[in-house]
Amino acid sequence: MVDIKKIQKEKPIEDLINFSIINVDKCSGPTSFGVDIIVKKSLGLNKTSHAGTLDPKVTGVLPVMLGRACKLLGYFMGHNKTYVGIMRLHKEIDEKKLKEEMQKFVGKIKQTPPVRSRVARREREREVFSWDILEIDNARKPKVSGATESQDVPSHEQHEDSVGRDVLFETEVEAGTYIRKLISDLGEVIGGAHMLELRRTKAGIFEEKDIVNLYDVEKAVKLWKEKNDESLLREILVPGEIISKILPVVEINEKNLKKLWTGKPLFKEDVVGELEEDKFVGFIGDRFVGVYRKVKEGGIIARPEFVFN
Repeated sequence: MVDIKKIQKEKPIEDLINFSIINVDKCSGPTSFGVDIIVKKSLGLNKTSHAGTLDPKVTGVLPVMLGRACKLLGYFMGHNKTYVGIMRLHKEIDEKKLKEEMQKFVGKIKQTPPVRSRVARREREREVFSWDILEIDNARKPKVSGATESQDVPSHEQHEDSVGRDVLFETEVEAGTYIRKLISDLGEVIGGAHMLELRRTKAGIFEEKDIVNLYDVEKAVKLWKEKNDESLLREILVPGEIISKILPVVEINEKNLKKLWTGKPLFKEDVVGELEEDKFVGFIGDRFVGVYRKVKEGGIIARPEFVFN
């Protein structure tokens, strides 16, 4: 078992910064790329990358990879996401009927990305694991913590403010599912609906309870740079070794470590025990070696996809 807390506490701060993740609480306004830039400039890094883009008006969990941890981005993408949001219905509908219609969108669905998306607009299959009503308000909408109302609602929908019903919901979806489009497609069935607010509360292993806002990031960095106090910064830096929560861990023999750091493939003698996993992370104790994929090439049992050296 890799001791993430120990690594977070004991690793030299410069090394930690260059191989870590910050679970940012994205506010409404900046783009996800804009958040990257803020974090990058604050820490003086050459590179940062975010996992799972959020629209400018959407708030919540946005993991930002730092330095060499950017090489791990692909392993953190593609995991389920959970959102809490508010949709405005354009017509009155019985709650029981609404729940029935929403459940028709749970499971495998076909979805075409919206016009303003960055991906190709072709129909694709996505899975909605749950879509539940938390509250229905006939008056003004209940606020989603940390979120602000979306301003990019089509003008023909804005007149519905006084007659519609605001529905606070929670949904867990496959990565790449567009919640705005999900609501719009529901609206076509029930007489109209659009999204008012949206907040991501979970992205894979990263959760809302562990997020930190950009103000606190800059505060922690300032304390470190000006007073040489690492305490706050260490608290918000999630070591890149957290990938051990994503992929299975295989213990590596230390004997050939220098060669492994140059990209040497793994032979049976390099691994402690039998190799059963198709893709895994290699560790020597709490020291991360690399990400490997299993192969059958004579004596070679695995090749590196990424090596930390």
